[in-house]
Parts: sequence; structure tokens; C-alpha cells
Amino acid sequence: MNANGDIIVGLDIGTTKICAVVGEVSGKEIHIIGIGSHPSIGLRKGVVVNIESTVSSIRKAVEEAELMAGCEIRRVYAGIAGGHITGFNSHGIIAIKGPEVTEADVERVIEAARAVAIPTDREVIHVLPQEFIVDDHFGIQNPVGMAGVRLETKIHIVTGAVASAHNIVKCCNKAGLEVIDVVLEALASGEAVLSPEERELGTALIDFGGGTSDLAVFSGNNIRHTFILPLGGNNLTNDIAIGLRAPIADAERIKIQHGTCLSEGIHPEESIEVPGMAGRDPRKLPRQILGEIIEPRVEEIFTLLKREIYRAGMESRISSGIVLTGGGAMLHGVADLCESIFNLPTRVGRPMGVGGLKDVIQDPNYATAVGLVLYGAKQDENSQMKVREKGFFSAIIAKIKEWFKNAI
Repeated sequence: MNANGDIIVGLDIGTTKICAVVGEVSGKEIHIIGIGSHPSIGLRKGVVVNIESTVSSIRKAVEEAELMAGCEIRRVYAGIAGGHITGFNSHGIIAIKGPEVTEADVERVIEAARAVAIPTDREVIHVLPQEFIVDDHFGIQNPVGMAGVRLETKIHIVTGAVASAHNIVKCCNKAGLEVIDVVLEALASGEAVLSPEERELGTALIDFGGGTSDLAVFSGNNIRHTFILPLGGNNLTNDIAIGLRAPIADAERIKIQHGTCLSEGIHPEESIEVPGMAGRDPRKLPRQILGEIIEPRVEEIFTLLKREIYRAGMESRISSGIVLTGGGAMLHGVADLCESIFNLPTRVGRPMGVGGLKDVIQDPNYATAVGLVLYGAKQDENSQMKVREKGFFSAIIAKIKEWFKNAI
């Protein structure tokens, strides 16, 4: 435990890697003091398929972060993604009981908006207020204290498969960790890479991960739409492995070192060495072939995401453009290809708004984990609860024991 401030830990449980980031809250500032990363074994497209392998990967990433930060990690904010995640908008309306809106009225109207039928095999992960309406006044962020007779709200509800969410929590528990909250990874990434101006004016955030590509539309400082596409960097790797007849591990290395989304810009004489399979001799192939494999797949992913934005009627809400993050955002030429497909300004989003080891985390790979720390700090500030204060749970247990003793 670090004595200087409160410790918040973000755990990004991804398809290709598991990343733990330790942040120390000091006043209004957050300093990153520890980072741990380990290849993810046991997940497919964001869903746990092997609990023991996932637990082992979590332990190794957390141990590395503990060594760097010099503290013991017991509680984390865990990220969740996967094709099972769905988001939809809802609307609620109530009559204001008193002369002005109270906190109780806000809670009642949110409960009215979330009173929708959800299948028994799904659970609510987030209820995100978008705006409040008092009588005919729209776009209100906090209606408490305002006079009126009718209060309405628009919210975004994110749901996920019960089994998938519980498996993530179970893996963390088996690794000796308590999960404070399960957070949608696209929401967390937005905390880390978007500027206040982008969140206000309207931006489409694309978290280009290994197993999935997560879309989140932000506008008016709130999230307006979420969508998970079960295609990502691993699909590129598989395409390369099949197209070049190379082992998966070598296909991943070739993608990182030589991959590009702009096949037209490759010089005809450029070549790459492809290791042979099962002891066969390595081969030299034109790099042009690699570009012709990667470009169509990335174009397909962005086209499907663009189609989803138009299907949801969100095209008018992304005035400031596209922000790409996640491991896939490191691919050469990906921002240029995205810009040409969406016809909107595009940039690669890197974590910002933190101190400490900020030079180390200036990588889209760390966007979700850093975002989880920022999300946790915001929740901590709102609830006035110390995320991992020394002796916090011991004090609660002592109070419960005392209460029972007095009751008996």
C-alpha cells in the first residue's frame, strides 16, 4: 500500500493480452505508478473459454504491476467486451412531487427509464444518463434544484450475458482479486483518449482490439451509442497465416513489423521473409502481398462500423471525427484508411490526463487499462469512498460484528 494517496487498479482482460495499470490519486492528479502485461491465454473474442489459463494470465500481469508499483493489489476495476455486449437507449418520465427537482426525483426517473424487459440470461452492466428534460427544457445535465412539474430522462443501457460477466469476475476472484465494478471497455477507453472538446462536439471512438472492435459514440459529454463487432486484429493475423502459409506466431510478428493498410504505397521491390512451417525453408515474398491481405480485412471492419453508425442514426453526432485506439490502431496506415472510408478526420488516441509513467503508457494498447483507472477515480470522487484505503474493509467488518453483538 502506498501511503501518499489512494490506489486504483484497472485490469484490462483482453483477447490478446491482460494488462494491469496501477494509479495513485493525489488531489486532482492521477499518477501511474505500476504497469503489468501478459499474453492472454484463455479468452476468445473477449469471452472466457478457459478459466484456469485466464486466472494464470491475470496473476502474472498483476504480479508484474505489484512489483513495479511496490504495493499489494487486492481490488480492481475490470474491463468487459465481447460480442455478447449490447447497448440500447431508453426514455423515462415522472411527475415532480415538490416545487423543485430533488435527488430522489432523479433516481425515480432513471428507474422509470430502466424499467424495460431484459431476458433472464442477460444483466445490466451500465445505466448511463444522456440528458434530462424539465418540462420543455432539453439538454440538462443535472436537474437537481430546478423548478418544474415534469421530469424526463434519456439513458443508454448496456447489457451483457450473465455467464460471460460472471466468468470474468470468477477469474479475478480465483486470482485473489475483488472486482469493484465491471466496466465496458469502450467506455473506459473514452475516459483515457478523448478530449473534453471531442466528447462535447461528438466523436466515434473505435477500440480496435485483438478479438473485437468496439464502437462508442460520444456527444454532449455523454455516451450515445455502443456496438461490439466480433472482428479484430486476430482476424488479420489468421488471414496472414493462411495467405502466407506461416505459423500463427510468425504471422503476428510479420503483421506488427511489416503490416500496412496502404498496399498502394509499398515499393514493388520491398520483400519480407516468411518462416516455413514444420521445418520447411523460409521464403522471401513481396511485401505487396501482405498489404493486399491486410487492407481488405481492415476496410471490411471499418465499413461494418460505418454501417452501424448510419443504422443507429448517429452520423450527425460525430462532427469532430473518429478516434482510433487499441492494439490495431498501431498498424501502419490504419488512420488514413479509416479517414478515407468515413470521410471524417481521424486520429490515433493515446492515453492522456495522467502523470507518473506517462511516457511508458503512450501506447494505444494501454488505453483501456488507463481508462479503467480514470473511471475508478471518477467513481471514487462521486461516492467519497476510498477505493483501496488501508483497513477499509476491516473497519466495515468490525462495525458489522459490533452491530450483531449489540443486537444479540
